[in-house]
Amino acid sequence: MEKFNKVQDKLIDLGASFIGCSDVEAYLPESLKKVRYAITVGVRLSDFVIDQIDARPTYTYFHHYRTVNTLIDQITLRGQIEIQNMGYTAMAVPASQTVNDLEDSYSGIFQHKTAAVKAGLGWIGKSGLFISSKSGPRVRLGTILTDMKLPLQSDTTLNGCGDCRICVDSCPAMALTGNSWFEGCDRSHIVDAKACSEYMNRNFKHIGRGSVCGICIRVCPKGFLNKNIDLLQGRR
Repeated sequence: MEKFNKVQDKLIDLGASFIGCSDVEAYLPESLKKVRYAITVGVRLSDFVIDQIDARPTYTYFHHYRTVNTLIDQITLRGQIEIQNMGYTAMAVPASQTVNDLEDSYSGIFQHKTAAVKAGLGWIGKSGLFISSKSGPRVRLGTILTDMKLPLQSDTTLNGCGDCRICVDSCPAMALTGNSWFEGCDRSHIVDAKACSEYMNRNFKHIGRGSVCGICIRVCPKGFLNKNIDLLQGRR
């Protein structure tokens, strides 16, 4: 699709590391079903910053996390404007936003991971994080919802966690159940979001918001594997 290709090229030029498309109508509230198609925008995090995390988040990681979220918001906003200029409806979903008046007070208006999984870009790991097929959990996601029909990927990515429990055993808040994700499962099947947030706020509030520990991102073997592949292939 020529129009989508134009949008995709713009998103990549603005800093997106990867793009995916999906139909998420079944996962949207009635008020959003008009914009049933989702463009997933992914930005890869800095391996160097992630590798500095040890038993606690770093000031640099907290800043990096917020800065990448801001970049994603700028990318999806520009994409939204581009789509609107083509005569379609579009809405950029905030990269990181908690909506306190929802039933789940630790969630946003739409889960970026849902669109990314439906686009065949990866799976949801035992950490509750999206695990990119190419970069492991070392990514942040954004979403543009639109009524512009998109070229949909039909492939789904199988859960690649297997018997691995490294993130579960490394979680200082003991917030991970060790269960595997399946489509339609409640987040509490995998992670106790309240326990995670309260632990971070209690122990690391002085670093920042206190809810972006990063330990589960750093220890995931999928992140190490893909970083090493990049090094072996001479990518920097």
